[in-house]
Amino acid sequence: MADTAPQPQSQDEDQYGVLLYYKYAQITDLDSLFSFYESNCNSLSLLGRVRLSPHGVNVTVGGKLSSLEKHIAAVKSNALFEGTDFKLATCDHPVDDKVAKECGFTSLSIRIVKELVTLSSDPLLKSPEISNAGRHLSAAEFHSALQGTGPLLEKDSPTCNEDLVLLDARNLYETRIGKFHAPNVETLDPGIRQYSDLPSWIDDKCEQLKGKHVLMYCTGGIRCEMASAYIRSKGAGFENVFQLFGGIQRYLEQFPDGGFFKGKNFVFDHRISVGSSDPNIIGTCLLCGSSFDDYSSRCRCAHCRMLVLVCDSCRMEGALYVCEICQKYGKGVQSVLSLENGKTQVSSLQEEHKLVSLDTKLSPQLPWSHGNESPRKLRILCLHGFRQNASSFKGRTASLAKKLKNIVELVFVDAPHELPFIYQPCITESHGECASSSLQQIHPPPSENCRKKFAWLVAPDFNISGEVDWKIANGSFDPLQYLQQTDGFDVSLAYLKSVFSQKGPFDGILGFSQGAAMAALVSAQQERLKSEMDFRFVILCSGFATKLAEFECQVINCPSLHIFGSDHGKDRQIANQASRDLASLFDDGCSVIIEHDSGHIIPTRSPYIDEIRNFLHRFL
Repeated sequence: MADTAPQPQSQDEDQYGVLLYYKYAQITDLDSLFSFYESNCNSLSLLGRVRLSPHGVNVTVGGKLSSLEKHIAAVKSNALFEGTDFKLATCDHPVDDKVAKECGFTSLSIRIVKELVTLSSDPLLKSPEISNAGRHLSAAEFHSALQGTGPLLEKDSPTCNEDLVLLDARNLYETRIGKFHAPNVETLDPGIRQYSDLPSWIDDKCEQLKGKHVLMYCTGGIRCEMASAYIRSKGAGFENVFQLFGGIQRYLEQFPDGGFFKGKNFVFDHRISVGSSDPNIIGTCLLCGSSFDDYSSRCRCAHCRMLVLVCDSCRMEGALYVCEICQKYGKGVQSVLSLENGKTQVSSLQEEHKLVSLDTKLSPQLPWSHGNESPRKLRILCLHGFRQNASSFKGRTASLAKKLKNIVELVFVDAPHELPFIYQPCITESHGECASSSLQQIHPPPSENCRKKFAWLVAPDFNISGEVDWKIANGSFDPLQYLQQTDGFDVSLAYLKSVFSQKGPFDGILGFSQGAAMAALVSAQQERLKSEMDFRFVILCSGFATKLAEFECQVINCPSLHIFGSDHGKDRQIANQASRDLASLFDDGCSVIIEHDSGHIIPTRSPYIDEIRNFLHRFL
């Protein structure tokens, strides 16, 4: 495809716009490219997401239209971006702070990642060669193929519709509100929760795809690159895979009436969705089944956190919902209605969707009936910090446990790596022999009188001989020592698997300091660990990211609550930026951040405890 320049949108320099583009290319100097984006985007006041990998870039940013055009000009001056399709659209300035923040449009996030889009969470599945991706079809070519009037290969006669399969590479929450539909063309909607579920679905549908001309599409094109390459990697019978160049966005620009696309195109910025001139709505309310396609309320499934459609009439303050996928697997929900005197009033809805007739709307004026039985408390496994133990951490979180006692049960365990006792000998102002003799007379207390200390991660030179007697510290306390503690993860992971087996189940994991780093490492592998460690959320307090391969993966999709000290929060152990960097590894759409001014602790006064409760209520 030729280099596609954006069309002039407006002469008004204050006009706001959104820019999307991606480019697969071998990048040898990621640091220089990172510096370019950091400097250019900040100088132009652009906000949004920039993802860089050794294999290319993926960018979604917003700002003044004039600034976006300057950014494009700067990017195009780099030969690396030859042939890039810059998709630039005018739109209103973000007005809903909640939506803008959730979509990442209130800040600039530039990250170096292993993959631009993660095709699979299975570490054993090797990503296909992007050079083997399906052939690009322009919007006109794609349209003609669906009409049955255009050849897919240069020497082909017009393709018979019986040979066509139309494959949507997007997630269920996107296809709910818009998708392609062509008469007499088989259309496949995988109905997946996330993109990394697509390979498994393709594996299951191989026979349905084999020997067909597969037409793939997604929002802007990038997901089809990898997915089409994955299909073609299956060999004979899977050669004829094609993808819509520029995605749905370019198609709707070519066919403003929608053409074969019905409904709205879900987008990952503050616009939420973009439609054609066709006013028809294909989305429906999860509860009553009425026509509805507005995600601006950001209602989410109580279990998996996927967006759900709940119309204005059915939406209730404090209500929880269960998406179609979770319903399919028998998951229920308890809808939290109110908090009175610290007690939670709950309506038990084992199959919420089935309790609401599709032709009967749920009136927001009529509260759902309250069950008489007490709700099951959330069980949370608590991981202490470095050189702590379960007993001391239980003491430090006593106030938290007391204030959450109606909804939470905290379970504490010692980490598997036992540490030696460390002491710093006192140095007096005496001189000569007196000083020497005084030092010799100072001894630490007997180790049997002290509680053992443990760690989840240890330094590479850690002595695992089992000796835990007192040792003199090598020097003064190093506040950055946690950066060197990178060994011992495999032992700790195996230990936690046994804890889940013997003391589980657990709804979530709470980690403090190094315990938070460990919990984050586990959540990065949540999908792979599902059969051995099944949990629904993590709470990371004063956390930080370690230099381990587990963090060199895709965005972590586990619902997360991040609690750490603000810039002026007086946390002398873990810097604010270290905790922010950890939070940035998690999906913005299912993470919550609480910054406080209370130091290296978990705050339990208002408004912090109220925000913690609000997060936990999602999972009751």
